[in-house]
Amino acid sequence: MPELDKTYTPAEVEARWYQRWLDDKCFEADPARVSATRPAYSIVIPPPNVTGILTLGHVLNNTIQDILARRARMLGKEVLWLPGTDHAGIATQNVVEKTLKKQGVIKHRDDLGREALVAKIWEWKEKHGGIIIEQLKKLGASCDWSRERFTFDPDYNACVMRVFVDLYKKGLIYRGKRMVNWCPSSLTALSDEEVVMKQQKGFMYHFKVQVVEEPDTWLEIATTRPETIPGDTAVAVNPKDERYAHLIGKHVRRPLPLENQVSIPIVADEHIDIAFGTGVLKVTPAHDKADFEIGLRHKLEIIDVLHPNGILNDLAGKDLAGLERFEGRKKAVAMLTELGVLVKEEPHQNNVGYSERADVPIEPRLSEQWFLKYPSVKASQEVVASGEMKFHPERWAKTYDHWMTGLQDWCISRQVWWGHRIPVWYRGEETYCGTEAPQGEGWQQDPDVLDTWFSSWLWPFATMGWPEKTATLKAFYPTTDLVTGPDIIFFWVARMIMAGFEWMGELPFKNVYFTGIIRDKQGRKMSKSLGNSPDPLELIASFSADALRFGIMRSAPLGQDICFDEKNVELGRNFCTKLWNAARFRQMQGGETETEISAALLSSDDKWILLRLNTAIAEVTAALEDYRFSDATATLYRFFWSEYCDWYIEASKATLQGTDDKRKANTLAVIDFVLSNTLRLFHPFMPFITEELWHGMAFNADLPADQGGQTIMVAKWPKPLDADELAYFGILPEDEKTANDKYEAVNLGRGLKSTFNINKRVRFVLKPNAELPAHEIEVLRILLNAEPLDVDASFAPTQGTPSALTPLGTLFLPLDGLIDVEAERARIGKEVAKVESELEKVTAKLADEKFTSKVPQKVLDEHQQRKTDWQEKLAKLKEMMSALG
Repeated sequence: MPELDKTYTPAEVEARWYQRWLDDKCFEADPARVSATRPAYSIVIPPPNVTGILTLGHVLNNTIQDILARRARMLGKEVLWLPGTDHAGIATQNVVEKTLKKQGVIKHRDDLGREALVAKIWEWKEKHGGIIIEQLKKLGASCDWSRERFTFDPDYNACVMRVFVDLYKKGLIYRGKRMVNWCPSSLTALSDEEVVMKQQKGFMYHFKVQVVEEPDTWLEIATTRPETIPGDTAVAVNPKDERYAHLIGKHVRRPLPLENQVSIPIVADEHIDIAFGTGVLKVTPAHDKADFEIGLRHKLEIIDVLHPNGILNDLAGKDLAGLERFEGRKKAVAMLTELGVLVKEEPHQNNVGYSERADVPIEPRLSEQWFLKYPSVKASQEVVASGEMKFHPERWAKTYDHWMTGLQDWCISRQVWWGHRIPVWYRGEETYCGTEAPQGEGWQQDPDVLDTWFSSWLWPFATMGWPEKTATLKAFYPTTDLVTGPDIIFFWVARMIMAGFEWMGELPFKNVYFTGIIRDKQGRKMSKSLGNSPDPLELIASFSADALRFGIMRSAPLGQDICFDEKNVELGRNFCTKLWNAARFRQMQGGETETEISAALLSSDDKWILLRLNTAIAEVTAALEDYRFSDATATLYRFFWSEYCDWYIEASKATLQGTDDKRKANTLAVIDFVLSNTLRLFHPFMPFITEELWHGMAFNADLPADQGGQTIMVAKWPKPLDADELAYFGILPEDEKTANDKYEAVNLGRGLKSTFNINKRVRFVLKPNAELPAHEIEVLRILLNAEPLDVDASFAPTQGTPSALTPLGTLFLPLDGLIDVEAERARIGKEVAKVESELEKVTAKLADEKFTSKVPQKVLDEHQQRKTDWQEKLAKLKEMMSALG
């Protein structure tokens, strides 16, 4: 085999292997290969925005998908990981509009018009779209790129139109005037799921209004939005509120606008919270969802005082008209003050809805929109409740069920131009809905486009050729797994389930894995605005793709938020280096690769590592089957770094440095067996370095192409040795104890050296419980770094010689000539005095009731822990002093 380079160069290896995988079509799925013995495994990528760039969230999500896909290949399945991108209507149009405004090309989208702006967006998409796809390739994503889809592909667009028409004809899609969430920046309606609630520090403004019929009676009203007073058409009180019940049916004078201080009624409504504010509510039906409902109940006038862009209009009055809504708020407060009706303003914190895409406060707005009554709700609810579709972690099933129980019709229309245009045309009183434009003059198509999610809810089957019954659809639908974030459980997951039942007659996926949110070390969500989100490509350049993948998976417990720390990526890089060096160590020993293991020549250490490998295979397999990715990485780390490298490889030097060639060859066979299995276990997590070492160690040499000869990607997933194999090798459970006893003796011996700060090779003496074979003594010597290790059953130590009682006998560390006993005794004496002083201080504090009765429990716990720590340190120092005699 060619010799591995001294150092691993990931950039070169990653580029070379990824291109090789593409050239060899390793990621491409073939439905013709699916059979009873080669079952299908499929997963569709959550399509990133076409103009998006790689984030740590993408790294987490796509690494998990890649792990699942790569392991499925190793299990002998035909794997389709279907990639693609989403046109992301509002987000993409926002990006392009901002760019054009910055370049001075437009001041407003109308300057270009619909067709020209859409053409500009297509130009932008062709230039910038798909960048994230190339970035995913750098991560090692093994998607079938020959099947890459885009939600604006012509055939995908045809699917969207077909579904709209189908639902329209079923009476599930309708047009109506409703109160919707409105984005004043994007000038479009938004669904509730596209609104992000943010805590805002503002003010509660208290103002008073005069009762018309009782001029001496004034009512105090509290509001956060005085700029909407010109839109008030009533004030409401709870009929059970004794303070105001006698006023119901009378009127108050609305203070704004100044030129139109009309009388508005006092109405009774049981929805008014008596305890909130003053108990008197200004009712603005055009600008608040709850007020709109009150307005419907009482048949109130609806006065909209805002333009769609958030500028106050003429109905707000001459003093406010033309002002931006927040400037209008300041002006309204000043006017109320001048009128002498502003009672007070108080700091107030409340939740304000923000447009998810444009990041501006939304406005409740009465608007004519298209709505959808959700289809296949019952089947979609039951499939999760019954456990036929499994959520990981399970707790999200309750969240899903709660949402599905309280469904409201989906506002599916958006007032932007980049999107699937609603396939409805009008001519006079005529309306036509169809997948093809109507013939004849005078027809005008509806200007609205569909919510982006209306196309992506079809993703699992529209990407596979539906409505045709394609070979791909037959082989790979329903898909196996879906990996996504819980923040889009309603946006996307629930809707895909409903779409799957409505048009495919079955569930779209069998398992849903919900990732956590990536946060920084302070617990803050990663975001560009906070500047706390590192660039994944920079991390890949610094540490390697494998290191980033391993590091992020090590910090990703099932369904919990991830505290990202670059140290985990650094650890991933160190792990790659360890793996590389372990392979080079094996190469340096020479000899034939992967020869047959002789049961008769196995040492206790050989048997121990084979048992530990068995445990690792079982644990990693179980963890992956349960979607516990961080548990799998923890096992891999423990097994390879600690058990294999730190213990077994060091122990094996007793044989490798010896003169018994047969035993040496057998140990090398064990090493090869372990390394071959280890590389396969690691491959889904760290695909590049494992592929390089698989070939570099020639583990592929004698394998058929489809079982690892061509690529480790299709090498068989490791299985633990079964009972017959363990019996053949003569491996018994007690063999693990034999080695563990030896390693415990080593740890105790190392502890003796550490106690006296000894870092060099020293003499140890073992007074054994029973006779030890020469080989075991040599292993002990190497692991203890002893020079020499004397085994003496009749050893009589001098008084004060440090010792440790081990499973193999008593281990002594003679200090003669190693340390200056008097100087060491003096040093330890000073340490003892210092520790006793600190212990005295903390004990006194804990005994002081003035202190313990005032401080929080957390502080008390910290002091108690400090006391325990000092006590333990004192005991250790006294033990050291005793050992010095």
